[in-house]
Parts: sequence; structure tokens; C-alpha cells
Amino acid sequence: MPLAIDTVNKQAIASAFSRAAGSYDGAAALQRETGEILLGLGQGHSGAKVLDAGCGTGYFSRRWRDMGKKVAALDLAPGMLAFARQQQAADEYLLGDIEHIPLSNESVDICFSNLAVQWCGHLRVALNELYRVTQPGGIILFSTLAAGSLDELGQAWQQVDGQRHVNEFLPLEDITAACGGFRYQITQRMHHQYFNDLIELMRSLQGIGATHLHQGRDNGLTGRRRLAALQAAYPHQNGLYPLSYQLVYGVIYRD
Repeated sequence: MPLAIDTVNKQAIASAFSRAAGSYDGAAALQRETGEILLGLGQGHSGAKVLDAGCGTGYFSRRWRDMGKKVAALDLAPGMLAFARQQQAADEYLLGDIEHIPLSNESVDICFSNLAVQWCGHLRVALNELYRVTQPGGIILFSTLAAGSLDELGQAWQQVDGQRHVNEFLPLEDITAACGGFRYQITQRMHHQYFNDLIELMRSLQGIGATHLHQGRDNGLTGRRRLAALQAAYPHQNGLYPLSYQLVYGVIYRD
């Protein structure tokens, strides 16, 4: 089974999230909700050192730090990491990739990665790296998006021009397979957001930096005619525009 997305452009992803640093927290309702759930899964762990892998603005780095943990914040996007540093969200700041974490083996007790590993090219490589830097007895907490996420938007675009124009995410069985060999627990939940209009919906994605497409961006996507066609094709629920996310929460126990 394919456990990787081979066309990930890390530089483009880093640039998109760097541009969104100032607006991210105001648009990140989904990230807050998933992060709180993920935080709850590891809140009882006694470990003192936390790696926030894909820290973004450092919101959850700060949450861990307020719990008395020593936190290293890691992000691929320089703009995000700079914002986290300005907020004094962590004890240490690392510019880097989850697939190549710049830490030594067994150097943290808890790895926390909220809605970040879906941007990796190879999920198994990312999980191996999180496992490597975690001490025995520690835990790895991650949330990610699975296939079916943003499906309403993809189907509407399909009607407009025959292409989905949304990021493709791994199916649940591939995410589970990437955890093979670890002692782990996986749960899946559906999350729905509703918007008053299509512009609000699209801005919610821009606000969190999630406008990069794994297969490359199409500069014509925002033309008025195409947007009108997209709006006509988009499904409505009680006058609102729905957007669905297939969320996966994972806990890996470091043996």
C-alpha cells in the first residue's frame, strides 16, 4: 500500500505557513479543537520534556509549558517559528522537518504533533523519527487528516473543471499500516465546519496556510467566473456551506 505522498514540495508548504503566521490563530478553530483532544490523551504522562513537532504559532507549546513541561518547538516554516519565539511559547526553537528531526536519540519524553504529519512525504519516516527522539516509557501523540477530508470542496471543483484541486490525504488503513510494529492506539472522528458563504470557507483555508496543493497550485483558481461556478456546484445545508474533515488521533507508546 502507498504510505507516502511523493510530490510534497516542502519549500512551498513552509512558505504558505510562514505567510499565514499572523492570521493563523484567528482561523485555527479546527486546530485548537484537535489539539485539545490530543493534549488530553497525554496529559497524565509524567514526562518533563516535550517536543511540539509542527508547532505552528506555538499555541500548544505554550499550553504544555504552562503545565510545567520543558518544551522544544519544531517547525518547517521560519515565519511560524519566529512567531512562536515572539510569543515566548517554548524553551527551545528548532527549524526543521519532522522527517529529519534535529534532536539526538531518546531526548524527549513526549512528542506532540497536531495536524502536521499530513504535510510529510512519508508518514512512516515521520513516525520513526518521532519514535527515535522519544525516550523509552514516553509517548508519541499525533493527529492528522485522512482521505475524505475537504471532500465537498473536491467534489464541487470536480464538477467545475474535472479536477479536485484539494490536497490528497492517506486513507485510514494506510495511516494504521504506518504504525505497524509500534504499540499504538488509533481513533477516527468526523468533524464538520459550516460557513455562511464560499469566500469565508476559502479564507478559512488560507488563514491556516492550507492552500498549498500537493500536486501544485493552479494560479487560475480564484478567478471570479470560476468562483461563481464553484459556488453553484457546492452543496448546501440549510443555506450554509459545509466542509468535512476526517480526523485521526494516534498514540504510540515508546517501548
